[in-house]
Amino acid sequence: MENYRFTAFEKTGETLFDEVWTFTNDDVAKIEGQKQIEEKGLAEKTHRLVNGAGKLILFHV
Repeated sequence: MENYRFTAFEKTGETLFDEVWTFTNDDVAKIEGQKQIEEKGLAEKTHRLVNGAGKLILFHV
């Protein structure tokens, strides 16, 4: 299992979420991360999901 950092922002720059999520790999993180983002109602907010090495897995402006 690997840790991934999820961060979501308002247009003003205010941080809405800054959480560590755990997934088995990048492919699972992309699919399951998107599901969690939608469940939290953040799909249209600026957000990013990066792996432990800093690789961008998901990004939306």
